[in-house]
Amino acid sequence: MTFSEAVKSGFDHYTKFEGRAHKAAFWWWFLFQLLVYIGAEIIDAILGTPIFWIIAALGLLLPNLSVSIRRLHDTNRTGWWILIGLIPIVGFIVLLIFYLQQSDPGVNDYGPPMAEGAADPPVASGIPPE
Repeated sequence: MTFSEAVKSGFDHYTKFEGRAHKAAFWWWFLFQLLVYIGAEIIDAILGTPIFWIIAALGLLLPNLSVSIRRLHDTNRTGWWILIGLIPIVGFIVLLIFYLQQSDPGVNDYGPPMAEGAADPPVASGIPPE
């Protein structure tokens, strides 16, 4: 999966909270998000206002939640684990460990595995592929 495919997939599936997102898709999305925030911070520093960072944060909120939850699904964890991130320091470390883990290789509770190079996740039907 390339950077542009991951970003496109993140925006195409910004309200899709079911299914799976491969590790590469998550980390490419993370890089894109980081670059957007850095750009917004630079513009805000020049203008002396936090408006662009706020707009970027609000614009990326749903896609980020979606990709993060689908990444948790890829490790066969419920998306509710994302709430552990609300616990200072410990929550961040736990989520980082989950995000760094390898994908569940087979069909899990959230659907079939996503091919590493695929831009779009397969439809989670609950029926194993033949």
